[in-house]
Amino acid sequence: MGEERAAAQTVEPPGTGEACSPSILAAPLAEHQAVELARGFAALAEPARLRLFSLIAAQPEGEVCACALVEPLGRSQPTVSHHLKVLYEAGLVDRQKRGNWVWYWVVPDRLEALRATLKATPPGSRFSPRPTDRLLIDCPTS
Repeated sequence: MGEERAAAQTVEPPGTGEACSPSILAAPLAEHQAVELARGFAALAEPARLRLFSLIAAQPEGEVCACALVEPLGRSQPTVSHHLKVLYEAGLVDRQKRGNWVWYWVVPDRLEALRATLKATPPGSRFSPRPTDRLLIDCPTS
């Protein structure tokens, strides 16, 4: 039974099309799952990288040249290149060199794995907010 449970929780590499990770509330993560997921979350935890990831994801063509990311991010070219490298190494973006330029796009399976990890629980579970919790958030404290 323990082997079946471990097999069901295995994180597949990005791009395989398999379910990558259960919700962290559904079952405890294995060490390798936690390490892999933490890499992705850590890459997005820096505000400039999160914004850079957002700029890439929002491209209507689905991809963008690195040269087009320097001005909107408002950082130097070496800084943008460093942040792109971190996103790439975390598996959040992929890249292809075309002539002198490198083009980037979001890796959908990797993004979905991170999203699925934090997926909301069904209503009534022990981690779902109670109706009174919403009231407490809006109440000023004295």
